[in-house]
Amino acid sequence: MASDDLWLAVARALGSPVTQHTRQAGGDINDAYRLTLADRRQIFVKTHPSAPTGMFTAEAQGLRFLDVTGGPRIPRVLAAKEAHGQAPAFLALEWIAAARPSRDHAEHLGRALAALHRTTPAGFGLGHDNFIGSLVQANTPTDTWASFYRERRLLPQLELAASAGRAPDKLRRGLERVCTRMEALVGPEEPPARLHGDLWGGNAMQDEKGLPCLIDPAAYGGHREIDLAMMHLFGGFHDATFRAYDEAFPLRPGASERINLYQLYPLMVHVNLFGGHYIQQAQRLASRY
Repeated sequence: MASDDLWLAVARALGSPVTQHTRQAGGDINDAYRLTLADRRQIFVKTHPSAPTGMFTAEAQGLRFLDVTGGPRIPRVLAAKEAHGQAPAFLALEWIAAARPSRDHAEHLGRALAALHRTTPAGFGLGHDNFIGSLVQANTPTDTWASFYRERRLLPQLELAASAGRAPDKLRRGLERVCTRMEALVGPEEPPARLHGDLWGGNAMQDEKGLPCLIDPAAYGGHREIDLAMMHLFGGFHDATFRAYDEAFPLRPGASERINLYQLYPLMVHVNLFGGHYIQQAQRLASRY
C-alpha cells in the first residue's frame, strides 16, 4: 500500500499537492492509484515497494517509443522516478477514462497496430534493457531477427527456467532444437517493427472516445508477428482486428504457421513467473519443431 511518502514524491515531481487518491486495479505486480492534484489534474500512478531499479523509467521510455503518428493512443508520461530515501519508485501518467468500445473499435485497433508496426526503429532490440512483468528483458541489438529471438528471448528464459527447476528435459530439448533451427523457422526477412512486447487483452483498453489505447509495454524493435502471436495466445481480440491489420499491412507467407514459434517467448515468461500448466503448454509447442 502507498504511503504519504508517495504522495509527497508525486507532488514534488508534478508541482502540485495530491488532494485525493483512489486505489485502482493495477495488474499482478504493481499498486495503482487515481490521483487528483490541487491544480485539478487527474493522473494515474503506479508504484511498487520493492520495484527493481529502472523498472518504471524503462516503462516510460517504452511508452514514448510506441507513441507514433497513426498508431494506438499511448498514455502520456508525466514523471518516472526511482526510489530515493523514503520516496518510493513510481510512474505517473495522464489519466485516461475508459469507455465502451466504439462501433469500429476492433478495426481501428488493427489499423493502428499496423501503423505502429510500419514505423521502423534502428534495429532488432533497443538501446536499453527493460522488463516483461517483473523479469528483466535483455534488448542488446543483434544483426538478425533469428539471432535476436534465439539469444535475447528464448535462451535467457530457458536458462532462467532451468535454474528454477522449471525446465523438464523434454522442454529443454524442444527449445534447444528450435534455437538450432531458428534461421529456417523465422520466415522471410522483414525490417524491425516497433513492438508493444506484452500485448495481451489486459494491456489494451479504450479511451474516453472508445478508441484503442495500449498500456504496460515491454517494448523493443522486433518481428511484428510477435505482437500478433501473443494476441492470439491469450485471446480477448476480435477477428475483425486481425482482418483490418492484414488489410493495412499484409502478413508474409507462412505467418499462420509461425504463430506457435512466436508464442514460445510469452509462454516461457509465464513459465518463469507462474510455473504450473504453462510448463506443459510451452513443452507442447516446442515439441512441434
